[in-house]
Amino acid sequence: MLIADQGTLAATDPRLNGKKLTIGIVQARFNADITNALAQACKTELLALGVEEKNITLVQVPGALEVPVALQALAEQLKYHALVALGCIIRGETYHFELVANESGASVSRIALDYQIPIANAILTTENMAQAVVRQTDKGRDAARVAVEMANLMEEIE
Repeated sequence: MLIADQGTLAATDPRLNGKKLTIGIVQARFNADITNALAQACKTELLALGVEEKNITLVQVPGALEVPVALQALAEQLKYHALVALGCIIRGETYHFELVANESGASVSRIALDYQIPIANAILTTENMAQAVVRQTDKGRDAARVAVEMANLMEEIE
């Protein structure tokens, strides 16, 4: 039912029409159960919004700190209308959580600004695995919608 409703939404809301878009997704493999679910939800939603499968590129990197490097490489190709960052950082007992969360988030934003390309940031930062599981599908779907809407907005502005 959700996909049908979303398809209807894409058909009636031009901001969510992905038919002419090319989208790149960078997925961190760390916490793979979560990031695989994020990627699946994101890809399913992109397809529901009209993005053609051949226009979706998915690359995987080891962890959240490596996501920005791959995003930058995709942005430099100048063939994507928007990018999506997927990852999962779960708080542990050390300061490492803050370092990874802050650095990956700041780097994703910097690349978006430097290359003037929308990047939907769905790198989850949660206190525990249960919070990540609750968010994995909705945040993957949300990232797809943000990517499509922002890509269309940028096309409109330009």
